Amino acid sequence: MASIVLKTLSVLLGLFFIFVGVMKVTNKLNRDMHKDLRKSFVQYAKVFPLSQNLGFKVSAKWYRRAVGISEAICGLVLVLVPGCAKEVANVVLLVLMVGAAYTHHAIGDRFERMAPSIVFTFMLTCRLVVFVQVRRKATKATEATAIAQPKEETSVAAASAQEQRHQHDADDHRIKQD
Repeated sequence: MASIVLKTLSVLLGLFFIFVGVMKVTNKLNRDMHKDLRKSFVQYAKVFPLSQNLGFKVSAKWYRRAVGISEAICGLVLVLVPGCAKEVANVVLLVLMVGAAYTHHAIGDRFERMAPSIVFTFMLTCRLVVFVQVRRKATKATEATAIAQPKEETSVAAASAQEQRHQHDADDHRIKQD
């Protein structure tokens, strides 16, 4: 059951981030939304974390593109790539969503503008929790199988040794009769 939840979360989150990432990079999907994102990223670039402390300025255009490309690539990984790459993509997206929540807070956005980043932060966190649970369950099952196998091998070896002793005793008994 948990595996189905993990796969479902991976696909749905992946598709969402592919869509949102592509929306930030190109205007082919929705011109108005892309235009709104471009205006928003001008404000977001002003409060980029550590830019004031380190004394550099972030280009709004490249900030938007970097976030969009990162979201699209991580979304593709969540949907298409098996293995631990999904967890790396999940963590990258989680960092981006925490950064988005910080950015909305820093520029004084209303909660309605901040809510999607918070919701997707929770969803990505839930995906990681489900992954840990599935992995822990698989590890316990593997350990249980590994523990059961030596016992079976030991009992087979013990039975074989006992059979050899009986054979040896039978041979000794025949020798004494002769």
